[in-house]
Amino acid sequence: MTDWTNLDYAVVDVEGNGQQPPDLVELAVVPITAGMIGEPTAWLLRPERPITSFARRIHGITNAAVAAAPVVADVEKEIRARLEEIAVVAHNAHVDLAVLRRTLPGWEPQEVFDTLKLARRLRPERVSYRLGSLVEAFNLANGLDSQLRPHRATYDALVTARLFAFPAKSPDGRPLSLDELRGLPPGGDDDSATLF
Repeated sequence: MTDWTNLDYAVVDVEGNGQQPPDLVELAVVPITAGMIGEPTAWLLRPERPITSFARRIHGITNAAVAAAPVVADVEKEIRARLEEIAVVAHNAHVDLAVLRRTLPGWEPQEVFDTLKLARRLRPERVSYRLGSLVEAFNLANGLDSQLRPHRATYDALVTARLFAFPAKSPDGRPLSLDELRGLPPGGDDDSATLF
């Protein structure tokens, strides 16, 4: 059985401009290598269309804040380098992936792990699976830089990385296998593995 730490991951979070479909305004990528959470890389981007007042209320990014930011084409190569041939992790992943696929034509992740689906499968007793509720329940923001805030890409990607890797072990302390993480039957009799 291959444990989950044998795969490299890119935990992503995107913030959009509130348009339909949304343009990318902010992207953060947090690597997980050998089970260890690395340093985030983030890009603030100038979208093609203005940021709506609704989106500004959520993430606090204004049109003025991105007026001098690069457009996606300026940093696309750098973004692709962080996301090529790697498993992607995100909370409610279809939202982030939809934006990334529109932004990076032809890009497809090697594999996707959705922490929302993992939490629902592995912790069915939870009342709420919103990222903020899980952050509070498992104290995932503990020790983060106080300047980071929810609904900004770096904060959300870091807490999602912690949610994914915290502590990805079975009750006997061994790391989960990739099959267990993927929701496939484990190799042994122990089917009580939990992600957190």
